[in-house]
Amino acid sequence: MIVTALLRSRSLRRALPAVLALFVLAAAPRPSAAQLPGSSVRSLKWPIRTREHVDLWLHGFAMISRDSSAIPMFRGGYQGTLTMARTKANAVTDLDVNRDALAKRLRENPALINAQFLVFSFPNWDELVAAIDAFVKADGDPKRAKSRQDAAAFAALGRLFPTQADRDFVRTLTNSLQNEKDVFFHAWWVEEMRRREATLAAVDSIWQHEMLPRLQGFLTHSGQPEGDLILSLAIEGEGRTVTDSRERAQVAVGFPDSPAHAMDAVYTFAHEAVGPLAAPAVDDNTTPAEKRSGLATTIGSNALVRGGALVLAHLSPALAAGYARFYLGIAGITFDGDPMIAFGKAFPIPLPMLDSINRQIAISFGGI
Repeated sequence: MIVTALLRSRSLRRALPAVLALFVLAAAPRPSAAQLPGSSVRSLKWPIRTREHVDLWLHGFAMISRDSSAIPMFRGGYQGTLTMARTKANAVTDLDVNRDALAKRLRENPALINAQFLVFSFPNWDELVAAIDAFVKADGDPKRAKSRQDAAAFAALGRLFPTQADRDFVRTLTNSLQNEKDVFFHAWWVEEMRRREATLAAVDSIWQHEMLPRLQGFLTHSGQPEGDLILSLAIEGEGRTVTDSRERAQVAVGFPDSPAHAMDAVYTFAHEAVGPLAAPAVDDNTTPAEKRSGLATTIGSNALVRGGALVLAHLSPALAAGYARFYLGIAGITFDGDPMIAFGKAFPIPLPMLDSINRQIAISFGGI
């Protein structure tokens, strides 16, 4: 599947705050963080969270998407794993009935993949469904909104779903996922959370006691002082980042499979956190022709992967090597010897771009 430059270049970080501002600021109380013994999430700048409605929405896109990118948008084998789980549960839902039609529309309009970010605008599933339902019933017309806030929401949603076919897509997807939730997904998700309790505790311990204290200066000086680190079941090395109008980030990363792989969540966070520094370097070091051809998109994706390693290299070479092994594994690349050499060959970017990203990382760590 061809993924749009909007997603891969992370320009969506700048495009979505207009949508987020409509919902996040006026939302009901914030979703609770994953509750861990002895933790006080209110005092944490970057608490670990789990969110069922985020997983459900991303699950829908994962089940209808095809992607041949080096770093896939969704966890490798996710469709097969979930298909087996649904078969074991003897679950047949509206998502099965509508899957082919939804996948067809997504192929016809690849930009619809960006709608996966919409879920981060809402504190829960019911509010997401209500907003989409009102938007679809009004045929996307802000003039038919019942309030000024609804009109603004309709205008924002209209940018994601501008045509009747797009609105039919989101209506069908939302209704299908509601049935999927009722018949299968909620029970499966609750069981997965129970099964992963030890992994959640391991990620939280490594993050709060080891990695976040070492990264906080970098995050603060790169404009990412606080946010929510969301562990998601549907994704892996290609995280999701959205920043609202208050400059509070939501960063979704893959939920590791076991406590032994707890660092995988940190690796993906580093990949996402370098985005604000990598994007200007990519823009400055790619030509208009490369941007028009789509080559800049591929380079930009590689720049994020390489940039995450540079962030961790400022902490220790061992962390950078672990990061490299993680992304080589996701890309299905085997190697002998130094993982950093294989990593550089697998994700090439121009040396001036690499140097530019590294300089900005050094500045952020230095607090200049």
